[in-house]
Amino acid sequence: KFSGNNSAFYSDLKHRVNTYFQEKRISTHGDYRSLVKVIVLMTLFLGIYPVMAFHILPGAWAILGCIVLGLVTAAIGFNIMHDGAHGSLSKKPFVNKLAALSLNMLGASSFLWNIKHNVIHHSFTNVDDHDDDILNEPFFRMTKNQPKLSAHKYQHLYFPLAYGLMYMSWVFFLDFKKYFQRRIADRGDIKLTLSQHIGFWITKLSYIFLFVVLPLQFYSLPAYLLGYFIYSFTTGLTTSVVFQLAHTVEETEFLYPDHKTSPVYVIPTDWATHQVRTTANFATRNKFVTWAVGGLNFQVEHHLFPKIAHVHYPALSKIVKEVCIKYNLPYHEQATVTGAIISHIRFLKDLGRH
Repeated sequence: KFSGNNSAFYSDLKHRVNTYFQEKRISTHGDYRSLVKVIVLMTLFLGIYPVMAFHILPGAWAILGCIVLGLVTAAIGFNIMHDGAHGSLSKKPFVNKLAALSLNMLGASSFLWNIKHNVIHHSFTNVDDHDDDILNEPFFRMTKNQPKLSAHKYQHLYFPLAYGLMYMSWVFFLDFKKYFQRRIADRGDIKLTLSQHIGFWITKLSYIFLFVVLPLQFYSLPAYLLGYFIYSFTTGLTTSVVFQLAHTVEETEFLYPDHKTSPVYVIPTDWATHQVRTTANFATRNKFVTWAVGGLNFQVEHHLFPKIAHVHYPALSKIVKEVCIKYNLPYHEQATVTGAIISHIRFLKDLGRH
């Protein structure tokens, strides 16, 4: 647990952010920009999917189509699903729920992801044994307390391949592991209602039909396997890189709970201070990156205000940075995507060798 949640830093920050929305007379939820994204991305996905599934594009064009569909799939996750799952896309809960369910359309369980992301990750960011996002053993060593294997000395080289396989693994393995074990990180005995059980299996069976059975009616097996690999690899690599750049870079901090002295580990800061110490931004001045990744390059703002729609993060970042400086707290930020990737590579290389 945290030592407190009412620090002067967070109180001051919330007051300034609330004042911003009051003075601008705008909602913290999404606006016309969010609506445009929903329309554009869903139109692209629903337009490209049948073209690919029914083998309308020939040869090299089909390969390009798989890559584009993969990028659109990732963008739906960043822009629609993510805001919906946090309840920030719309003022209407039903719309947010529908947006969150776009993850099910893409083959993954929004119920399990909500526990993994909203409940665990946003509470205990970069806390070893608690944050599922940094528990990628045995393939990666992402904290100094995790066992170091001989293969880890190369993790800064093979990470693109492993990240590319992540989406496929998520859909066909990791969700099932969590479902049957009823456990995510240290949180066990996860309860599902009857409707949640049914929803899980409908999600998986529907995805298998739409992305495996149906395309196989129009492709040879080798052609299908190549196409699906390109599509899922593009989705996995894009998604994994964006999320990893937010927390697993050189600048961010990690915590290592010691349960030997007490069963309850008390994090030595308040929740908000913990978030700014463990989170990093990247390429915040690049408008295209901001649009494409759904504001997830403003990860500091997102972790402090997860229920505020991402379209507001560029404006809020000025306030957050100013308050962090006032209270002598870090504001981790890489100017470019390239810089953030290099920092992530150095992070992996260091943990793989030391």
